[in-house]
Amino acid sequence: MMKKVYWDTLESKGCAAILAKDVEVVPAGTTLYSMSVKNKNAEYQKYADAYDLRFIFDDDIPQVDFYTVPQVDIFARDSVGGLFGTVGQTTDIGDAAPVCYINKSKECFLIADSLKAFLQMLSSDGDWRTRMVPDHDIVFYKSKADAEHSLEFLEIHQEIKGNPRKPLK
Repeated sequence: MMKKVYWDTLESKGCAAILAKDVEVVPAGTTLYSMSVKNKNAEYQKYADAYDLRFIFDDDIPQVDFYTVPQVDIFARDSVGGLFGTVGQTTDIGDAAPVCYINKSKECFLIADSLKAFLQMLSSDGDWRTRMVPDHDIVFYKSKADAEHSLEFLEIHQEIKGNPRKPLK
């Protein structure tokens, strides 16, 4: 069995690659995908009204009080305090990251194989709640420090190529 180590996506913004031999690297942490308020439009409002899917914009960022393993990138919420996110990577319509729903009790459910499939499902039948399948593979911690009690995390060392700027004195 391959050794698992965990990569804290919260502390390594801009990390381009992790090279590890004979190790499975699992992204960890709860991140938020918010959009600029400039992007708010009638289409996003339609999702809120018709499907109770409220995408996150910079003027209304939810407070998240947990740390997930693997990573969940929160991109929307519903009217009862549940959160929608992509599992294992950041939210991108072109990626194949599964979409999950996390209720207020921190129970996690898978609802689609990808964000694209999720949005297509909404436009065809609109009822994402009937697609919820319990997902016990996502573990909730109070914080990264709490997760570090039972998991081994990578230390990320950033290497800057080229001519890095010198700090101001």
